Amino acid sequence: MSQETTVTPSAEASYRASAIQVLEGLEAVRKRPAMYIGDIGLRGLHHLIFEVVDNSIDEAMAGYCTEIEVTLHADGSVTVKDNGRGIPVDTHPTEGRSALEVVMTVLHAGGKFDRTTYKVSGGLHGVGVSCVNALSEWLEARVYREGQIWYQSYKKGEPQCPVGPIGPTRERGTEIRFKPDPTIFPDTEFQFDWVANRLRELAYLNPTVKITLRDERELDEAGRPLTRVFYSKGGLREFVKYLNHGKETLHEPILIQGTDPEGLYQVEVALQYNDTFNETLYSYVNNIRTHEGGTHVVGFRKALTRVFKSYGD
Repeated sequence: MSQETTVTPSAEASYRASAIQVLEGLEAVRKRPAMYIGDIGLRGLHHLIFEVVDNSIDEAMAGYCTEIEVTLHADGSVTVKDNGRGIPVDTHPTEGRSALEVVMTVLHAGGKFDRTTYKVSGGLHGVGVSCVNALSEWLEARVYREGQIWYQSYKKGEPQCPVGPIGPTRERGTEIRFKPDPTIFPDTEFQFDWVANRLRELAYLNPTVKITLRDERELDEAGRPLTRVFYSKGGLREFVKYLNHGKETLHEPILIQGTDPEGLYQVEVALQYNDTFNETLYSYVNNIRTHEGGTHVVGFRKALTRVFKSYGD
């Protein structure tokens, strides 16, 4: 039996055009942060670092970056610095302001929407660094480009000064320092091991990049910060050896590489069997871990099964 729903005049009167909210700029990110970074717990907190690092990795994959430095500061902030090309600072043709400010304050602004600036990229494609800015108590951007250090600071995503040069430099790259907003995140303390594990992965996935992690919260007797350097010449082969450390392996790591006929997609697989019954599988797309697998994992499993079956027959 169907029931009719009646709307009282008072209910209609209370739902008018004035009830429709339009969130401007980065306000939507601060209003619903979990929609952009997954959650506001420790996973979301550390995701802020990884979003900035992913931009540096994209520069490395494009062939412009060889070193990335991540520093955990005693005041709870973190710095990510690379030696890539540096975010452009000239005036954006349609926005009428520095491209640096556009990238830092406008959602879906970046150089990853075509195949010219970046052929391969990870992260949130123009959302990542602006989300980090929105969810930070404060953020400072320094760009080393064209012989100058270009600077702009922000508070909760809002620019506090125009983009401008603050001194000469011979360096090249981008440096982002930010402090997570405690009004957004209940816990703002970064965990060294959490960060180190991700940076170690990236070093194996990108064997041309040297990644340095420093923790100024933990000093040795000489006052030097705890430091770890991640660099891999062997790439996935070394990654598989690392994952199998302490286990009895049956052979040396097998590396399989392939590219599609048009040269758009590259696939790389490394595997090594050991004497245990448990499977350890890590899968990635553009350096981003695919925890739930995907067609790339399904395709590999089918191909591997087919090869063993053909060999057995």
